Amino acid sequence: MNTTLQKMSRRTEPYILGAIIALSLLIQARSGQFFTGNNLVDLARSMTVPGLFAVGAMIVIVSGGIDVSFPAIASLSMYITTKILLAADYSGPVILAYIIGGVLGLLMGLFNGVLIGYFRFPTLVVTLGTSSLFIGIMQGVLAARELPVPPAMFDHGTAKLFSAYNTQLGLSSDMPVQILLLVAVLAVTAFLLRSTMLGRGIYAIGGDEVSAKRAGFNVFGTKMFIYGYVGVIAGIAGIARACMMRNAHPTNLQGIEMIIIAAVVLGGTRVTGGVGTLTGTMFGMALMTIMSNSLILLGIPTYWQKVFTGAIIIIGTGVSARQAMAKRAKPRKASPSPSKAPQSQEASK
Repeated sequence: MNTTLQKMSRRTEPYILGAIIALSLLIQARSGQFFTGNNLVDLARSMTVPGLFAVGAMIVIVSGGIDVSFPAIASLSMYITTKILLAADYSGPVILAYIIGGVLGLLMGLFNGVLIGYFRFPTLVVTLGTSSLFIGIMQGVLAARELPVPPAMFDHGTAKLFSAYNTQLGLSSDMPVQILLLVAVLAVTAFLLRSTMLGRGIYAIGGDEVSAKRAGFNVFGTKMFIYGYVGVIAGIAGIARACMMRNAHPTNLQGIEMIIIAAVVLGGTRVTGGVGTLTGTMFGMALMTIMSNSLILLGIPTYWQKVFTGAIIIIGTGVSARQAMAKRAKPRKASPSPSKAPQSQEASK
């Protein structure tokens, strides 16, 4: 029983869930609008694309890196895809847009992977550089401007699973079909991390890259997969964003990376690598979304979200660093010497 309680105390998810419940009840008490159907649907809608980004960011942080290029990958993938489909006067199914966006994201992600895995450049430095590179290509080479989306993407953006109504205020909100993408990505990633050697390799590399290599994990191949997979998720997220907004805006995803990283860290993913769960990541993303969308219901200026985000990154980094130091400083239990082993066996008899 004590062991179970100790394990629970080390997990972040119960505390984040408690914070979500407490904040939700506070907002409900102050405004009376939090638990209305349309507000809950609006929160789910706001969390869809950031939730996709958070899955990718969590994998990178678990592996011991920090990726800040995913918004640029999403933006460039979305913009090129939209230009291609508009130029071809495409009117077929929207799946082609997701395929093109995913392939473009994969190529950009693999570019990150080569620089990080093969040349061993620092992840943060590489992704800062490639982020600037991708944005520069979009705004300079492609002369990016806001574009309308093709009919297939527009129709996909207006599709809904159901509508929720607030009879008190006369408002309604639609649950977008794009949330199914988040569910699918979560399911695939959960299987990958929990049930495959590749997933174990991701955690092993984040815990200790040298030890992971000695244990037989293909460090370079795993890193290539990580950044390629994150690129695919970013490309898909960019298409989903364009569909939901019904336009391809080249800059409306810039700056979102800090909120995503803060949510992942808040959910218990250790910035030093090796520790993190999808459940905690989604809880962290939910709390950040509630803070972003519902501060106005408490009468709190929205700029406090930036204060909250910065504090989370500082505190989360500090806690992770302290945990890593404590783990390294913890003395290992001495194993019994061979001469004493027979005596203990005899005593047990």
